[in-house]
Amino acid sequence: MAAVPPGEAGSPAGWYKYSPTPGALGPSVILGHVNSTTSNVGIFYRLRELKPGQTFSVTRADRSVAVFQVDRLADFKKATFPTLDVYGNTNRPEIRLITCGGYNPATNLYDDNTVVYAHLISSHRA
Repeated sequence: MAAVPPGEAGSPAGWYKYSPTPGALGPSVILGHVNSTTSNVGIFYRLRELKPGQTFSVTRADRSVAVFQVDRLADFKKATFPTLDVYGNTNRPEIRLITCGGYNPATNLYDDNTVVYAHLISSHRA
């Protein structure tokens, strides 16, 4: 995984380097843009469509694959983002996928963040 994506919309998703590697104990965090510089479709455009029980995988730097199962989705106002709930320690390997939400046409900005909470269910070689 790369580092946290640059501020420019349309960049690839990136792993927050101060969080655990995806699949390690604790909450790994991956951030990605909902839109792109050339369209409304970014890497996490469809993130909010994930449902509890669905699975997704992350290919790690060592080419192994961590498979996660969605526990829940939540939307938070950026002004009251629950940092400890998202980044705080867990007793199992988990992941948080984070993108922008709540587009405000009056300001041309996103007022919210969408967070997907999931836990590791398996891993395998790519």
